Amino acid sequence: MVDVEEFIDEATTEISEAIGDANAIIALSGGVDSSVAAALAYRAIGEHHPVYVDTGLMRKGETDQIRETFSFMESLEVVEAQDRFLDALAGVTDPEEKRHVIGEQFIREFEREAKETDAEYLVQGTIYPDRIESEGNIKSHHNVGGLPGVVDFDGIVEPVRDLYKDEVRAVARALDLESVISERMPFPGPGLAVRIIGEVTEEKLEVARDACHVVEEEVAEHEPWQAFAAVIGKATGVKGDNRVHGWVVSVRSVESRDGMTARAQNLPWETLQRIQSRITGQNDNVARVVYDVTHKPPATIEYE
Repeated sequence: MVDVEEFIDEATTEISEAIGDANAIIALSGGVDSSVAAALAYRAIGEHHPVYVDTGLMRKGETDQIRETFSFMESLEVVEAQDRFLDALAGVTDPEEKRHVIGEQFIREFEREAKETDAEYLVQGTIYPDRIESEGNIKSHHNVGGLPGVVDFDGIVEPVRDLYKDEVRAVARALDLESVISERMPFPGPGLAVRIIGEVTEEKLEVARDACHVVEEEVAEHEPWQAFAAVIGKATGVKGDNRVHGWVVSVRSVESRDGMTARAQNLPWETLQRIQSRITGQNDNVARVVYDVTHKPPATIEYE
């Protein structure tokens, strides 16, 4: 485990020396990784230009929560980019291509903000497992392997690039970030796009967003490392007296230390039944709910 206070001192010095007198865009997603990177940058160089991009691929209520949690950052810019991300993803079905499309779109949004503020650097919350999985060709993370070849910044600063998730949480606590951030479940940078098999559409996003919200609520007492729902295809079902061909939602809940390996949780049957009842009951387009019992490896935690 990293020496937290020593790390904070070294990271703030590194950020200050890397950026100097230049301006920087501070990428903020609301997850613990980007929040810690933003807090370190705030401590090192002041507020500068924190930017949260609403991709339309976020969790239920995410944008409102970001505005509330980071209200102390007076210059926080919330970029409404939902239409641009969905347009860029139209017709894309390959998982790696999705990640690259999203990674490029993120950078273009930050570049657009940088031109308006004369920012030359980008601060982002890449962590060590992101780098390992991207460099090992397991999957491209939007902020590592998913980045485009040409990026219009003088440099990208990644203060938590050598930390595992549990170490990032320890730093978050030391920085006095709210528990809603420091203890938050991991959420993928590409958002709900990697919890949807095939093309990302508004209908699938609505199903995935609501189902993920149900899962997070129902399994909270079991303290998973990560829990969510994914839209994985269509199947036949019965709603009332009618046959339907609706979405199949897969529920996943895992235990892990750092996300590099994981074990599927042995959730109580009663919990699983409440989850399926709520998900199928609140969305007429969902035909069935299944539970994923696969560990990592052989599966990854997310679906794409």
